[in-house]
Amino acid sequence: MGNLCSLFKPINNNTNHVSSTTTKKRSSHAPPSNRWSRSRKDMNLDETVNIRQQAIATAALYRQHQQQFDRSSSMRYPNGSKRNANLLPRSSSSRARSLTDPLLQPHQLVNQGIKVDDLESNHFILVHGGGLGAWCWYKTIALLEESGYKVSAIDLTGSGVHSFETNNITSLSQYVKPLTDFLENLPEGEKVISVGHDFGGACISYAMELYPLKISKAVFIAAAMMSSGQSTLDIVSQQAGTDDLMQQAQIFLYANGNDHPPTSFELEKSLLRDLLFNLCPSKDVALASVSMRPTPFAPVLEKLSLSDLKYGSVRRFYIETLEDNAIPITLQENMIKANPPEKVFHLKGADHSPFFSKPQALHKLLVEISKIR
Repeated sequence: MGNLCSLFKPINNNTNHVSSTTTKKRSSHAPPSNRWSRSRKDMNLDETVNIRQQAIATAALYRQHQQQFDRSSSMRYPNGSKRNANLLPRSSSSRARSLTDPLLQPHQLVNQGIKVDDLESNHFILVHGGGLGAWCWYKTIALLEESGYKVSAIDLTGSGVHSFETNNITSLSQYVKPLTDFLENLPEGEKVISVGHDFGGACISYAMELYPLKISKAVFIAAAMMSSGQSTLDIVSQQAGTDDLMQQAQIFLYANGNDHPPTSFELEKSLLRDLLFNLCPSKDVALASVSMRPTPFAPVLEKLSLSDLKYGSVRRFYIETLEDNAIPITLQENMIKANPPEKVFHLKGADHSPFFSKPQALHKLLVEISKIR
């Protein structure tokens, strides 16, 4: 998501417009250039090869999870079969574990006087952030399922394995349709715990307004949490001029030509680690580098209409990521002050992607939130 607030001026040049002309946002003194040639010059070839080689180690695991995802809505449910506790995924990071990321077996987290089946909702629905997909939750999915929860991870329109062309998305309702379709088709009386990361916060907010009776709790993880009448762009504009890394990383895509507004944006791959994954294991950075897709721009501009009667009736919780380079903690705290949730949790040592950098600690907080009465 990041800082999108500066003006994006179309680049006028003599080249003919094609279906997906691309232009990177530049400072006023930088000469215009073609995005693809710039990327090839700037991207170190050895680094690219290294990233691809690291991705091989993760590809088999990723394909195993991806095969269980529907093309439009990625869902995995526990099948009730017993599993070997030794198969519990763990972070591959070589760093020492802190007290906020304990190595605990799932039963230690849930067998504390409250059974999963007795909760108001034991079904998590996970909504990814901009550019990501359901694949980013693979550790969280496995941990929650091992703890006895039902888990659904959604690929929003044009994300993950969803086949729609990202540059053709023109509204937030279109972007979140896989999520709203999922909620609409829930069995009568069933509720879910909705979890949104990054731009996914705006997406679950939209869904809360439409289906407040189907969402028992909403969890925002380093996510956009706005008030009525605000857009995601309005939120991130608060950090204008403070995040040079994000400005360097942003690449706006102009599928309709440079004389029209951008249709989507993506992030420079050479800056992904520093921006989104600064504390993540290398294999997860490699997975992201070959799996991320552009984020549609129109939904980022759209202002939400949120009512106290509907959106306001859903219990909200916020998880702060304290080492976040994409949505700094100061911006997270500003959103919390402007639109206070029921409770705020802190993930020490977590970057913008705690599902990779702090999977055990994130899992513990999600389980704790599920048990709050």
